[in-house]
Amino acid sequence: MTKETIDTKELRATPEQEDFAGKYTEEGTGKVGGKLLDNYFKAVKSLYKGAHFEKGARLKAVEIGCGEGFSTERLRAMLPGNVSLSASEYVAEMIPRAAERNPKVPIVQESAYELSYKDNSLDVVFLLEVLEHLDYPDKALAEIHRVLRPGGVLILGVPREFLWCTLNFARGKYWKSLGNTPGHLNHWSTYTLKRFIGKHFGPVSDQRTPLPWTIIRAQKR
Repeated sequence: MTKETIDTKELRATPEQEDFAGKYTEEGTGKVGGKLLDNYFKAVKSLYKGAHFEKGARLKAVEIGCGEGFSTERLRAMLPGNVSLSASEYVAEMIPRAAERNPKVPIVQESAYELSYKDNSLDVVFLLEVLEHLDYPDKALAEIHRVLRPGGVLILGVPREFLWCTLNFARGKYWKSLGNTPGHLNHWSTYTLKRFIGKHFGPVSDQRTPLPWTIIRAQKR
């Protein structure tokens, strides 16, 4: 499979203008927000463990769209020592912050549409709260499919948008857009996400729905 070429001048996404750290530095610091985040990463860990990789096998994992590295920090803490974790981020200005937070994790600048990894070279790809921001989520999935080895897994999380917007609206955020977070170009329920992943990547093998997200695991055939 060849890499997808995207004209970045035509994109609606504006990641340089979005606050990807807020859910960790503001929303996730209170008692409720912190609990929601903890449940999110417990679900991610559960999905990873459910993949049943060979015990002790050397694995290569990548987080795509790591932002300022808060999620990378959580992933590194939960993954066993036999997993080599690296990360990538599209917005170059975020990489020094992510690297400072994760000094032992290699972090590079790249687009989800044009990954630098070789075909069939990765065991695990994490795509956490990225897909809803992409103009071409199907093309990003195709690129992830390219770099995963057969049997490798994608662990992907997105907001359940109706719940997400309702919670935003209830706390007085984004009223003019009916609670829709700026930059969310795609809206999914659990059902529509699974259907989308199944169509453009492969069958979903497991899922978790910690409030207010859907997180799935899909395997490359």
